[in-house]
Amino acid sequence: MTMQESMHSLGLSAKEASLGMNKASAQSKKILLESLAAILAREKENIIKANALDLARAQEEGLDAPRMDRLRITDAVLSAMQEACLHVAKLPDPIGALEEQWMRPNGMLVGRMRIPLGVIAMIYESRPNVTIDAAILCLKAGNSVILRGGREALQSNLALVNCLRAALEQAGLPKHAVQFVETTDHAAVLELCHLEDCIDVMIPRGGERLVSVVSREARMPVLQHFKGVCHCYLDAGCNQDMALDIVYNGKVQRPGVCNALECVLIHASVAPSLLPRLAARMPMVTFHACPQSYPILQKAGANVLAREDYGVEFHDRIVQVRVVESLDEALLHIKTYSSKHTDVIVTNDLEHSTRFVREVDSSMVGVNVSTRFNDGGQLGLGAEIGISTSKLHAFGPMGVRELTTTKFVVMGQGQVRES
Repeated sequence: MTMQESMHSLGLSAKEASLGMNKASAQSKKILLESLAAILAREKENIIKANALDLARAQEEGLDAPRMDRLRITDAVLSAMQEACLHVAKLPDPIGALEEQWMRPNGMLVGRMRIPLGVIAMIYESRPNVTIDAAILCLKAGNSVILRGGREALQSNLALVNCLRAALEQAGLPKHAVQFVETTDHAAVLELCHLEDCIDVMIPRGGERLVSVVSREARMPVLQHFKGVCHCYLDAGCNQDMALDIVYNGKVQRPGVCNALECVLIHASVAPSLLPRLAARMPMVTFHACPQSYPILQKAGANVLAREDYGVEFHDRIVQVRVVESLDEALLHIKTYSSKHTDVIVTNDLEHSTRFVREVDSSMVGVNVSTRFNDGGQLGLGAEIGISTSKLHAFGPMGVRELTTTKFVVMGQGQVRES
């Protein structure tokens, strides 16, 4: 069987399964997710062993530390997967809900009913927990899902998919509702992009190259999880202790994730006092400093900030620092270089915080909080399939509701159109 035939067969199976998921009861989906949580706990040893194989291979191939961190399944990561299953299980089932209704002058009752998207293809890299997060959200929303993970996580993903299939069987739901592309051949991604007769939505989640390729090749709508070039602006008169905590958390906690901080903009009035404290707090971070901040950060081993550093997602303990003279200058920088992912301000000025929230065009805009909060779990969605940086259909973390759409439902008593 050729790659084209193999992917088309997989797509047809997913399409057929989506019909069964569309009419699945809320109770059967609840059973599915609760069963999956129990199966993940039961299969813990096998999952960790499979992950160890991936980690060993990745280390031999020289995978860098941030990507090794994303690849590793720890007890905490596995527990988080189980918690996500149980959290999503408790969420209201959106399918079939009439969200709004109104009466027309001719007596027709018009409403919007929430429905599944259909078949979702998820293309992702490194993080095997995405296998569970993506699947449970798609299934809860009444969709079927095709998963294509990265080569580096193949064994981990296979172990997790086996758990998903066992849970589907226990719940009596279509066994092909979760499909996994086992080949690591990149040609499979291109074939999936051309299955517009089977796949309703593509969601690429990974590096800039992956997202660009899928966006260019896909013949169906694409929800982009693009790069996270996240900014934090430290305003004049800000609480400096708060600022230090927020910058440290945003950059150091997990530098390889998409909501990690990449650029600190700091008002000129607080730069002389705050930058030395920032350097002392983060000796493990390399600063790329602008001409105004470099003399202050030079002793901390800073590099000179190059123009090409702007708009870069480092995936490492590296952060840009730029001194600005005003809120307007900070807003212009963010408008120019932000990837529309996450941008935050640290300020005590209500007018400045209001302007920042209104004028910054990103999927999450924060006031006095870390960029790390742009996450489905942290924002109360239970889990996320990705963070959409495109505006159509969804913007920001995509949970269950974002994996549905609506259709019009019209109830009448024989009305006919007269003109």
